[in-house]
Amino acid sequence: MVIDPNALPKDVDLLHKIVVEWCERLQHETTEKDKYRSLLRELLEAQRNRKSAQLSKDQLSWFEMLWKASQPEGAETEPDEKPPEWAVEPQQPPAEPPVHQRSGRQPLASHLVRERVVHDLPEAEKHCDGCGKDLRQIAAETSERYEFIPAMMKVIEDVRLKYACDCTIKTADKPAQPIEKSRAGASVLAQVIVSKFADHLPLYGQEKIFARHGLEISRKTMGGWMPAAAGLLGPLYQAAKNVLFASKVIGTDDTGVKVLDPQLSFARTGRIWPYVGDGHHPVVVYDYTATRGRDGPAKFLEGYTGYLQADAYSVYDAFFKPARGLTEVGCMMHMRRYFFKAMDSDQAHMGPALHLISRLYAVEDGAKGLRAEERLKLRQRLSAPVMEKLHRYLLEIREEVLPKSPAAQAVRYTLNQWDALTRYLQDGDLEIDNGATERANRDGAIGRANGTFFGSDNGGKTAAVLLSFLAMCKRNAVEPFAWFRDVLTRIATHPIQRIEELLPHNWKALATDPQA
Repeated sequence: MVIDPNALPKDVDLLHKIVVEWCERLQHETTEKDKYRSLLRELLEAQRNRKSAQLSKDQLSWFEMLWKASQPEGAETEPDEKPPEWAVEPQQPPAEPPVHQRSGRQPLASHLVRERVVHDLPEAEKHCDGCGKDLRQIAAETSERYEFIPAMMKVIEDVRLKYACDCTIKTADKPAQPIEKSRAGASVLAQVIVSKFADHLPLYGQEKIFARHGLEISRKTMGGWMPAAAGLLGPLYQAAKNVLFASKVIGTDDTGVKVLDPQLSFARTGRIWPYVGDGHHPVVVYDYTATRGRDGPAKFLEGYTGYLQADAYSVYDAFFKPARGLTEVGCMMHMRRYFFKAMDSDQAHMGPALHLISRLYAVEDGAKGLRAEERLKLRQRLSAPVMEKLHRYLLEIREEVLPKSPAAQAVRYTLNQWDALTRYLQDGDLEIDNGATERANRDGAIGRANGTFFGSDNGGKTAAVLLSFLAMCKRNAVEPFAWFRDVLTRIATHPIQRIEELLPHNWKALATDPQA
């Protein structure tokens, strides 16, 4: 842009006003460019299916150089202190140098049923054509292959024998069925539930699969099974919530789901909220709400006091008032994501911050497997000084970044959330981020592409119950089909006083007990 000096006004005040206006316009245009550049980058990453904010070693090395360069001359720039010896599990040195294993075929799964097939020579070929002597067996060559047996549906015919005398008639009992007067046994219900919510196979897809096996089971019928199964599991869902409320800390987040509404011409957005218990209470309980308002989590968390780890969503603010009894724990992963998004537009300022954040996560990697008190000591020794450096650095650059830029947004978010973000330094039972809850949300996000929508709010509530037990099975390394089949078989007659025995983290031991 070329400006003719003769065209400028002679009035100094007017000239100053024009310059200020041009500066504001330039700043606005720069901010808009940064916003669209950041949006374009997010869209490109979504297209490439790259969701992680992890950085490469080269990037971290470069950011470390930026951090050192940003420090005043003569400032302390020592290399990162390593975790003490007690922070890492001792490893015995190998007696021999490790041998590099050749890549190739791995052994076939050892837990599968094996069928031995022996291939022998015909009797006519067991003689030598040269000397005429009989051949003798000297060895056997063995190889293995997989064979798939398609799923088999069978019909169980329950025959109840009747006995009578002159005054009495007695009929033998049959096992209680999960859904009264339904033709679906527990194994069928388990298969449909796991296929829909764990394998993300919609009911119309399962309908086609059953049709290939010569079975006519409509999606409408299977859709009716889902709320019936969820209702049967209702007491167990409440028991899981009771275990959750015994946690020292609960992690939560939310994700959107499409919900059909007969009063609307389009699908509106409902919310699924996972609530994740701590390591001593390995439960995951989902809740469904029709909106993202505060009433949903407020109602679900009613009666719980302790730590709540979440992002900075404004609906949580009312929960952290002293009278409520909840203490906020921030999520470093959410905070890091702001710096990662702003990196393209302002790498000079964001790089050093990301370097310091990576040092915090390096401490957490060294603290894995430690007891809470040991982890707290390690954090106070190594992480607390890094957090102080990060805080000072953010205060320094706060005035240097453009006010409406992604970098300024990252700085503001972090400083506003500072107390919550540093709370994990005060208790070894707390986590640095809310990653476990985000992973619990991931399964629902994957299922959105295939499931498309919930048929109603009641459908959302049904999904929340069934998703809860699938998430608990995953967290406790329990095979979900076996769990659903067993629990749906026995829950109707299981003593309500011992209902917690059926939760996935207890069921693993219960399932191996022949007397259970």
